[in-house]
Amino acid sequence: MRQLPLGKLPPDLLETLLHRHRPSDRSILLGPDIGLDCAVVRSGDSLLVLKSDPITFASEDIGWYAVQVNANDIATTGTRPAWFLATILLPGSKTDEALVTSIFDQIGSACQELGILWVGGHSEVTHGLDRPILAGTMMGVTTQEALITPRGLRPGDAILLTKGIAIEGTSILAREFAPHLSGLPRGAIERAKGFLQDPGISVVPEALAAAKTGKVHAMHDPTEGGLAMGLWEFARAAGVAIEVERAKIAVLPETEALCARLDVDPMALIASGALLLGASTPDAAEVIHAIEACGVPVRAIGQAMQGSGVFWVDDDKREPMVPPARDALAEIYERIG
Repeated sequence: MRQLPLGKLPPDLLETLLHRHRPSDRSILLGPDIGLDCAVVRSGDSLLVLKSDPITFASEDIGWYAVQVNANDIATTGTRPAWFLATILLPGSKTDEALVTSIFDQIGSACQELGILWVGGHSEVTHGLDRPILAGTMMGVTTQEALITPRGLRPGDAILLTKGIAIEGTSILAREFAPHLSGLPRGAIERAKGFLQDPGISVVPEALAAAKTGKVHAMHDPTEGGLAMGLWEFARAAGVAIEVERAKIAVLPETEALCARLDVDPMALIASGALLLGASTPDAAEVIHAIEACGVPVRAIGQAMQGSGVFWVDDDKREPMVPPARDALAEIYERIG
């Protein structure tokens, strides 16, 4: 049996396991599969949208973080995140009341900020941890008519990308690996630390604004594995191919500097804060306008088409994109510690 590295499970193994345990029930509209941000279950005349996601790479602001990333996935379905549960596991030798209070206050503040109700969960001090681990579950309610999923992406759709790539990853690099960033301007490192709030890892306002236009066919939240993995998941979920013009992808200067210093591929670096959208080319301008009205930059970076896989386009050159085996953060944690 192969030893598994840090990061997401390999797609081939995950696909096998999901297929083995995939439930069959008429109430399940969207069940477990690669590239899907949420589960969707019918309940009476409504649809419940469900998401569970942990925070494992970061240690600072973990409570605030957990609310944001779970809310993001709910919003990609065009649904407003409504209820949150948190499972908080705390290290046995490093936990005091100040740490617990801080995490609870972070969760409470983030929920209040997004209009979410924190309705339950579990917390404990446990053996064998060297840092807090927080797993969140988020829920919302929508209708069949309003539901948006990654499977809605169609050949001919324009692919839009908000903000830029590796916003979350850049902040984690600055916060967790500061001793290895000597030689970079202090101001750049401090700005990178603040990327969680500015430009921010929440995509809720722009996702809901885009969905309100009625012109969005699909949305996806690229996270672990970065934009490269997010594009691959998007294409796979919809059963289409995606061509991306690499030169149109926005990479912030701080991201370029930190990734170059630590020898990290920004395309494979955890990318919460960006949002991928698909809309017909004639409707893309309306979607872009709705997102920009939220104060969020967005640009068209490519197109969906018949076929499968993702392709980088540079000038007249077209190359298949090989999805990263794991997130660049997992590699750097192993390499640097």
